[in-house]
Amino acid sequence: AIIDTMMHEQQRQRVFEVAKSALIVLSAYDEMQLSGDMAAPFLQESSFWWLTGIEEAGWKLILDGSRKKSTLVRPARSQVDVVFNGRMTDQQVREVSRIDRIIDIDDFEKELRQLRRHHSIVQTIDNIHYGDTMHLNPAQNELNKTLKRIFDSVQSCNQMIAGLRAIKQPEELKCMQKAIDVTVRAFQDVREILDSCRSENEIEAEFTYRFRRADALHAYEPIVASGKNACTLHYIANNAKVGARDMVLIDIGARVDGYSADITRTYCRNPTKRQRAVHEAVLRAQKKVIALITPGLPVSEYVKKGDMIMREALHDLGLLDDLSDDSTFRKYFPHAMSHGLGVDTHDSLGSPRWLEVGMVITVEPGIYIEEEGIGVRIEDDILVTNDGSRNLSGALSTAL
Repeated sequence: AIIDTMMHEQQRQRVFEVAKSALIVLSAYDEMQLSGDMAAPFLQESSFWWLTGIEEAGWKLILDGSRKKSTLVRPARSQVDVVFNGRMTDQQVREVSRIDRIIDIDDFEKELRQLRRHHSIVQTIDNIHYGDTMHLNPAQNELNKTLKRIFDSVQSCNQMIAGLRAIKQPEELKCMQKAIDVTVRAFQDVREILDSCRSENEIEAEFTYRFRRADALHAYEPIVASGKNACTLHYIANNAKVGARDMVLIDIGARVDGYSADITRTYCRNPTKRQRAVHEAVLRAQKKVIALITPGLPVSEYVKKGDMIMREALHDLGLLDDLSDDSTFRKYFPHAMSHGLGVDTHDSLGSPRWLEVGMVITVEPGIYIEEEGIGVRIEDDILVTNDGSRNLSGALSTAL
């Protein structure tokens, strides 16, 4: 790992600088059941990891702004659990997090009541709902209940921490570039053998093999979508045969040292004239949108100009007669142009008013023509710099 263990301590110092004397209490995620006595694969709550580096479930973090002190709260674990799954020692926790002190969960509420003498208000991260189909990890709601019993007011620090996380520090950018480089190399390797792959799952397996050999994980469920499957935006079945004339949309990113890459390319063995035209339209649009990126650009203006670029692309392809026709526009371009990238693949930027130096955003125009069985997306990871932007994944060809 290239990660500097001081990074998490430095993130906490950034929080103290902004939050002043506030008291902040956060929770790691809890483990969730997958099947029988099997736990679901565990991924830490991203802000908790950003502040601590701890990847185990059940921990709590207390940030006392008045004393600029940080405390980690160790969860209770049965001996059977420890024997089967292991646990971090206090020394390992301190090495990873550089924390001031560690207490046991039995002393957690006592600690909170002591802090209540000086703080009537406590801040924490609220659960954020992402649609009606996902069930939230219960850890944050359970912490919220405890805090409400003890403090006069429980307030959200989501926006504040998201804003800090949005501006990537040099050490974070090193981790992100490593994740992106691993992903780019995998794309380059797989592109060389793509013509011999007869199914989506075979293509996915080639990426997984290369990621694991590079000591990386998938940052998110990979999308390998051929033909009409590419018109389902989050298609993850990845089990269809790939036809000789099918376009193949591959949306894949590695996670390295806690940070994510997110790259998409669309390939085709024997493209038709129409498939080539759609791909060229998406690529032209992407280049135009990337050229917009500069610090100080209002986000609303970026979105508006990006949408107009896509409207014109659809018009050129004969898909949009009236540039003001929103329903047809969204039929063929149904998602956002960009999102933040970092610890989360969809990193919150904290609702900024304008683009700022140090932000990393994706640029991912796409055109999806279900009636023609064509779906094309091209996505790169872009750093906002002092004089414009830098394409962190620019080493990967965009050729069809």
